[in-house]
Amino acid sequence: MVDDSIPEDVRDFILRHIDSVAQLEALLLLRANPQESWDVARAAKRLYTDEQQIAEVLGRLAEDGFLTVTDATYRFECQTPEQQAMVDRTAEVYRRQLIPVTNMIHAKPRRIRQFADAFKFKKDR
Repeated sequence: MVDDSIPEDVRDFILRHIDSVAQLEALLLLRANPQESWDVARAAKRLYTDEQQIAEVLGRLAEDGFLTVTDATYRFECQTPEQQAMVDRTAEVYRRQLIPVTNMIHAKPRRIRQFADAFKFKKDR
């Protein structure tokens, strides 16, 4: 069942880019503090989760172009104005529709992204 309280563009963004609530929370944390650089340990402590999970989450967000990485620190910086606008819109929807958004993320099949990623060409290959 699709939750109509989540706009279609936000739903599509989450389905394509967000694999866990921790990932969304990390994205929104860095978005709220764009002037700050975050290492894995600091972000994990702030999000009350383990460093391994946050390392994976931040790495994925950087791969998708939402964060920059310098000397093992991450900073919110979208590659395009469209990405910035979509993250801003998602933050607003999440603020107003926390339960429907988290339910959607939890219901998302986890293996779809992993399967799709297996077919991506990597620069180092």
